[in-house]
Amino acid sequence: MNANIGFQISPSEEGLKPYAVTSANTRGRDHAEQFGRNMDPYAVDRQRVLHSAAFRRLAHKTQVFVTGEHDHLRTRLTHTLEVTSVVRRLCVALQVNGAVGELIAMTHDLGHPPFGHAGEVALHRLMAGHGGFEHNAQSLRIVEYLEHPYPAFRGLNLTFEVRESLAKHCTIYDRPGLHQLADGSQAPLEGQIANLADRVAYDCHDLEDAIGEGLLEEAVLKEVDLWSEAAGPIRAEYGDCPLAAVRRPILDRLEAILLEDIVGESRRRIASSGIACVDDVRNCPRPLIAFSESMQPRVAGLEAFLSDRVYRHSRLIRMDDKAGRLIDQLFGVYLAEPKLLPPRFERRVKEQGLHRVLCDYIAGMTDRFCQEEFRRLFEPFERV
Repeated sequence: MNANIGFQISPSEEGLKPYAVTSANTRGRDHAEQFGRNMDPYAVDRQRVLHSAAFRRLAHKTQVFVTGEHDHLRTRLTHTLEVTSVVRRLCVALQVNGAVGELIAMTHDLGHPPFGHAGEVALHRLMAGHGGFEHNAQSLRIVEYLEHPYPAFRGLNLTFEVRESLAKHCTIYDRPGLHQLADGSQAPLEGQIANLADRVAYDCHDLEDAIGEGLLEEAVLKEVDLWSEAAGPIRAEYGDCPLAAVRRPILDRLEAILLEDIVGESRRRIASSGIACVDDVRNCPRPLIAFSESMQPRVAGLEAFLSDRVYRHSRLIRMDDKAGRLIDQLFGVYLAEPKLLPPRFERRVKEQGLHRVLCDYIAGMTDRFCQEEFRRLFEPFERV
């Protein structure tokens, strides 16, 4: 675990708070590698994630609306990039390591299967009795095992702090990471920031996509007090122009309201905690990055609105139902005839069992590849 500890502070890390993650206080990597002493270990990690196949596949995986409907809808990749932007702003405001926070954000959704939440529900059901499926745990499995670009070891051999934060990543739509690194302690502040930035990003950006798709009208949006607070000054300035013309400035203001609250509450918690180093952060009894008590029910109200009006909209229910049935049928046909899998999986099936290998294979598919594979296996006149 302590391989390659001894990096110097990177120039980009100067001026950070003493409880920030830095090159000098990393717990290192599982496998020893030789880097120059001036090489930032987190810059190495960033390059590895950026060049991974799993990261590239995010461009063709569903965020909320199935990819391919048109070119302006968010994908898992654009969502990931938007989370990194939110992370950077929060890290700068709180004087912790933005490079590490962005890196955690880049890895946090690598384990998502095709078709978003519907794909995860289907795989978890199909893996009942075989360890289940959870996308945070799958993200760890990807960076620790499934990616294999280097001959000396499996996985990307990322630093401990990145993998630790993945194991401890949890939003209201997730279950806690099922991993030895999820030991009950808190993630470093950069990991906590990535966790909450994910929530800010999907709250704001899923709302924007739903408006763009015609699922929400302004009369309905006024039910949400955070929307009304954000929209008030914008409407006062621009009057009754179409919602499409002002949705971006309204959502910019909504995001700013949420971030201002997080920064204020987090500064208060940090100041009262007495933390002086990263281990102090880990040992805190509660997260230090959080919404204020007054903001928490307002954010919960926004998320309940999204759940009711967007995620449970009839159009999304139909999409999710189709996606679930597609994954069910793919899994079933591979389970009945494992020889349909690519030959490279034969050894892994013997070592890890057919169910886990099928789960890894399907979880790694993009929306597009999953649909193409379905046609190849089930359409009689489709080329195989």
